[in-house]
Amino acid sequence: MTSHKNHPYHLVEKSPWPIIASFSVFFLLTGFVKWFHTFNINLALISLFTVILCSYQWWRDICRESTMQGHHTIKVMVGLRYGMVLFIISEVFFFFSFFWAFFHSSLNTTVEIGLIWPPTGIEAFNPFKIPLLNTIILLVSGVSVTWAHNSMLQGLHTQTTQSMMVTIFLGVYFTMLQVFEYFEASFNISDSVYGTVFFVATGFHGLHVIIGTIFLSVNLVRLLMGQFSSYHHFGLEAAIWYWHFVDVVWLFLFVFIYWWGS
Repeated sequence: MTSHKNHPYHLVEKSPWPIIASFSVFFLLTGFVKWFHTFNINLALISLFTVILCSYQWWRDICRESTMQGHHTIKVMVGLRYGMVLFIISEVFFFFSFFWAFFHSSLNTTVEIGLIWPPTGIEAFNPFKIPLLNTIILLVSGVSVTWAHNSMLQGLHTQTTQSMMVTIFLGVYFTMLQVFEYFEASFNISDSVYGTVFFVATGFHGLHVIIGTIFLSVNLVRLLMGQFSSYHHFGLEAAIWYWHFVDVVWLFLFVFIYWWGS
């Protein structure tokens, strides 16, 4: 097979990672079911390790295609941008379902929860304590990650590195406060529909913060390795888009679930 081509598109090579990752995710879900029903976590841990390993290998190959083989042309990067936009739209609808459940339950209270919201026996969080602090943290992280993007466009690698480190630190700090808040909660996920919606919505957002922090950390490493330039940095740009999405979702969570819902 020759590497010469007369078109700007990238025809991907054969790779074992998609099928292996698919089976790994399948066994991960099976492992979670087994863990919940039999309290045996072995399959879940093994599957989680294989998912992480496959993800690393797969993304490593994509980075090589971009930085070493030059396959990510302008046409290819446009397609990647469309793909990232569609992925974020799918995430928007993912969280939309949680807000739908929240508003349905809060605006249409039933006898089972005492005809009030929050339900009888639920002591909601004070929105002006840890939730407000976390809001400020994410807003500041949105500023720092925008600083990183603008610095990258101007070729200021030192400022890009510094602002990325600030954003990653704020992401870790947010996660630590979220964990502390969960430990201090007076209710749990099985306490009526309020507890379920609260922990599922904020928990999945917390998971997205962790994923976004890892996403930014990987791109920070790539930046330090000299794999980005002012005109070729889609990986970093995608991470920044994702982080802005996480910021916006948190604003809705704070306003409606922590503040209005309490």
